[in-house]
Amino acid sequence: MPSSGFFSEKLRNARAPKRERRKEARPGELVEAALDLFVEKGFAATRSEEVAARAGVSKGTLFLYFPSKEELLKAVISENLVGRFAQWNEQFESFEGSTPDMLRFCMRIWWESVGSTKVAGITKLMLSEGRNFPDLAAFYQKEFVEPAHELLRKILRRGIDRGEFAPVDVNLAIYTVLAPMVFLMIWQHSVCVEDGFDPEKYLELQTETLLNGLVAKRGKS
Repeated sequence: MPSSGFFSEKLRNARAPKRERRKEARPGELVEAALDLFVEKGFAATRSEEVAARAGVSKGTLFLYFPSKEELLKAVISENLVGRFAQWNEQFESFEGSTPDMLRFCMRIWWESVGSTKVAGITKLMLSEGRNFPDLAAFYQKEFVEPAHELLRKILRRGIDRGEFAPVDVNLAIYTVLAPMVFLMIWQHSVCVEDGFDPEKYLELQTETLLNGLVAKRGKS
């Protein structure tokens, strides 16, 4: 008959993978908890111990993975926004339709993956608190805002090069594209929410209005 030590060893071996999986999951759980709290309460008002408690770990465990609250917010931005650019750029490169359709697709994908989710609260957070945390604002600008602007420039240049868009200053035109996006991200996390406002219809209307101004007019000198 096997000894009690045999069964103890088997039990330890059975538990080890579960503990390992739990350990590997902790950074993601902490980032998820931080996103929830930063969006709910704001960055400055959220305490590290609140994030740890929401994730079900100790404050010491939180700092084991993220040495400061600032590093935790950087991880939130990287995980939920910066990490999407690989897919977005791939979709841009492989898109075979017209550029107006590409812009419509871009707006729809942004709404589904960011604008309609709690992730949109990150932008509102940076707009409201970024001035008080210049290092975080610089990180957000470099890692997310600048790549987003460049992707939009690529879309607009594609339309111009193909004769589908009128020749415009793309460095200014990107803000015309961004304006309804920023508005919706603020609206999503604002107390000023009107009954009956349909964000998807608003975004569709804004996109078509934008395209009516961008699309090259045939037959005009």
